[in-house]
Amino acid sequence: MARVPTGVVAAGGLVGGYAVARWTEKRPLGGAALAVAGGVAARQWAGKVGAPKAAALTGLYIAAFGGSHPLAKKIGAWPSVFAVAGGMALASWVVESRA
Repeated sequence: MARVPTGVVAAGGLVGGYAVARWTEKRPLGGAALAVAGGVAARQWAGKVGAPKAAALTGLYIAAFGGSHPLAKKIGAWPSVFAVAGGMALASWVVESRA
């Protein structure tokens, strides 16, 4: 079975977590979606690039989530989520392609 690229999992977690929180109006449910995708991504990163780089990418994932909030005040919620998701996917691809 083919794996979904880790950058897509991480970006999907950021976008999906926000979408779930917004459409269900239950922020904890969105947080759960974000956490599950982050856990899947972290596990895939660990298998592909090792624990130290996986930890750095996981930290970036958390920072992207946190950074999307102040960015949303400047450019809007959805543009902010897509911007950080794109940055996360790019960072994942760069790190994985150099492993």
